[in-house]
Amino acid sequence: MPRGRGFSPSSLGTALPLARAAGYRRAGANRAGAARRDLLLLSRPLLSLLTPARATGRPSVQENHPRRLPRPPARLCGRLRPRSLPGASRSGTAAWSLPSKMAESLPEHDRILQEIESTDTACVGPTLRSVYDDQPNAHQRFMEKLDACIRNHDREIEKMCNFHHQGFVDAITELLKVRADAEKLKVQVTDTNRRLQDAGKEVIAQTEEIIRCRVQQQNITTVVEKLQLCLPVLEMYSKLKEQMNVKRYYSALKTMEQLENLYLPRVSQYRFCQIMIENLPKLREEIKEISMSDLKDFLESIRKHSDKIGETAMKQAQQQKTFSAPLQKQNNVNCGRNMCLGRSRILESKNEITLKRTFEEDDEHEEEVLTAQDLVDFSPVYRCLHIYSVLGDGEIFENYYRKQRRKQARLVLQPQSSMHETVEGYRRYFSQIVGFFVVEDHILHVTQGLVTRTYTDELWNMALSKIIAVLRTHSSYCSDPDLVLELKNLIVVFADTLQGYGFPVNRLFDLLFEIRDQYNETLLKKWSGLFRDIFEADNYSPIPVGNEEEYKTVISKFPFQDPEFDKQSFPKKLPMSQSVPQIYIQVKEFIYASLKFSESLHRSSTEIDDMLRKSTNLLLTRTLSSCLQNLIKKPHIGLTELVQIIINTTHLEQACKYLEDFISNITNISQVTVHTARLYGLSTFKDARHAAEGEIYTKLNQKIDEFIQIADYDWTMSESDGRASGYLMDLINFLRSTFQVFTHLPNNNNDHAAMSGKVAQTACMSACQHLSTSLMQMLLDSELKQISMGAIQQFNLDVIQCELFASSEPVPGFQGDTLQLAFIDLRQLLDLFMVWDWSTYLADYGQATSKYLRVNPSTALTLLEKVHRGMKDSSKKNNIFAQFRKNDRDKQKLIETVVKQLRSLVNGMSQHI
Repeated sequence: MPRGRGFSPSSLGTALPLARAAGYRRAGANRAGAARRDLLLLSRPLLSLLTPARATGRPSVQENHPRRLPRPPARLCGRLRPRSLPGASRSGTAAWSLPSKMAESLPEHDRILQEIESTDTACVGPTLRSVYDDQPNAHQRFMEKLDACIRNHDREIEKMCNFHHQGFVDAITELLKVRADAEKLKVQVTDTNRRLQDAGKEVIAQTEEIIRCRVQQQNITTVVEKLQLCLPVLEMYSKLKEQMNVKRYYSALKTMEQLENLYLPRVSQYRFCQIMIENLPKLREEIKEISMSDLKDFLESIRKHSDKIGETAMKQAQQQKTFSAPLQKQNNVNCGRNMCLGRSRILESKNEITLKRTFEEDDEHEEEVLTAQDLVDFSPVYRCLHIYSVLGDGEIFENYYRKQRRKQARLVLQPQSSMHETVEGYRRYFSQIVGFFVVEDHILHVTQGLVTRTYTDELWNMALSKIIAVLRTHSSYCSDPDLVLELKNLIVVFADTLQGYGFPVNRLFDLLFEIRDQYNETLLKKWSGLFRDIFEADNYSPIPVGNEEEYKTVISKFPFQDPEFDKQSFPKKLPMSQSVPQIYIQVKEFIYASLKFSESLHRSSTEIDDMLRKSTNLLLTRTLSSCLQNLIKKPHIGLTELVQIIINTTHLEQACKYLEDFISNITNISQVTVHTARLYGLSTFKDARHAAEGEIYTKLNQKIDEFIQIADYDWTMSESDGRASGYLMDLINFLRSTFQVFTHLPNNNNDHAAMSGKVAQTACMSACQHLSTSLMQMLLDSELKQISMGAIQQFNLDVIQCELFASSEPVPGFQGDTLQLAFIDLRQLLDLFMVWDWSTYLADYGQATSKYLRVNPSTALTLLEKVHRGMKDSSKKNNIFAQFRKNDRDKQKLIETVVKQLRSLVNGMSQHI
């Protein structure tokens, strides 16, 4: 049967003996292994019994008894008996007699048997297939070989069992001998142990009693010792509770400190001690809470009484002032004002009465003034500080106190929204701040570490910044000068009070300078209205005086001095108008008002003098100057009024030196002092005069522009009309009549006449220059694209009329042809085009002796291009006869050549620039 296929039913009989033979072999091997295990199990207890017998010197079993071999147990005998194999009934000769032809297959069968023995049962299939080959009866021969192998294995197993059987029998015999001796030894040991236990029971009982008594004695001794340690602790704790009940918190803290450091460490292992230790922090917290509650009440109290404390401190500061400084200052002011008007004496007497009344009221209330200590009880803060210091939380208390005081400082520094409306609002605000810092100063000096100088300085700097910001804001809302003045007095008292407590107040006095500026602003606004009313009521005509009395009345208000005018007979007219003496009086009133603010500022007379001069300068340079500028710009002010304004400003300028003398007399500071400021009225009134003159020139120029706008030139005309344009003749007539008004102004005063003549000359020159510039711009207008030569001729006629007007001397005083020079640029430009003298212009360009020196190449180029375009346009209209006009063609070529040369000159000028 070939390999790789399954077994057929015919081969099943051969496979079964093979499997059975393999089973015999494995069964024999298993029986040999079982026999060896049985011998090992039996030998272990035997050896354990023989070992003590040898140790006691007893004779061994082999020495006392002869060796006998008992029969092996039936189990072993059955296991060692060889099993019958198939074919065993055959005789040996018949079984192993093989034919000679089969001898060659024996080695192959041995190999197969070895594979079966060494291979696992699950993998024996491929080996069995090799038994079935092409030789006949191969499996039968293999079976015979297999039976012979099985019988050999059985014989080996039997030999092995017979070899070990005698030793096993000897071991069993010795084991039986030792068992009897072991039982006897066990009985003896048990009896000895029982008698020993009975004898030790009484001793054990007496020993336990003795131990119990000694333990009790030791416990009693220990309890007595511990009670002696605990009693002081309990007494101190009881004392602590009693001190807490009577509110002796500092003593209670000392008692707790002794408990913790001295008594409780001795008995810390007891439960009641742990309870005490747990309660002590609670008691400390309770003490801290109670003291903190007292501190909060204290803080609330000083918050409520801070305004009263501050008011008291400010009264004390006022009482501590000496009378010498203010009285001396008052006398100085009196000396200065006695040299001035009678109204100043009335103001002086009023101020003196007010000062005396203030001191009398302070004397009446002097006995009622209380200190901060009388108004506030500071004991809570001392007690709380002491308690927190003992508890080791002094820093926590300091931080809390400073934090709360900072909060209160922010509340105190927060003003009411309507504070700026009344003086009482400012007074209440300052009193609260003073009260706050008076308390802090007291805490600083009576405690150590709670409030430091650094802390108070930092708090004061913060408060000072806030105070300055608040005063800046609210003072800016004040439009009443009297309210600002009262605010200044409150700030002075406030600064003096805090300075007495050691707080720096320089920034407050710096603020007073800012408020002084605010005060001056309110004064300037008030005086600005006064100046406007004066200017509105003025008639801008000289003041008539009919007699000596009227003349003295005027000069008592205004310092007018003119010897020539005094020689004239009455009636006569002063050169200035009514507004001049009124303005002078109001300036002096302003100086008086400014002086009120400068009092009590702890400033020297020189500084006060400087303040007055600066404020007066502001009045002149800003307020009065602004009013004058607005007056000049008003449309209803004519040329005559503008001339009168110029005269008025001249006299006000001359009066500035008298104002300087007035300020020096008030402050007793000589004008020769190096640091004395000067009044800037000179520049102010000069600026006003220049503005008035400029307004005159502007009005004239505007009128000229109105005439220029109605000009209607026909720039394409072939020939001129032969006469000047109508608009220009009207313009010249207007200018003549206008300048006649200047020359006919009243001139009974030399200054007045000179002023009007100078203004007329300047106005005439300005009008001519403006007219010349306007005509030039008309020619060079970018919207004008072309100009004919006829239009050039017409324009030349108009310029001739302008030159005739300038040469007619419309205003006397011009030298030679000065006025005609205003039209020199136009004249040279028009001459260049009328004569067509381009060769001379180009040849002499850049020379000082050039005939056309005032003609700019760019101007000439612009006008020439317009003329060129006009000529081209004219040629196109006459195109039929263009080829016969050689002169026109030559002229156009010349123009093109001149244009190129002018462009090169213009480019050269631009590169040079």
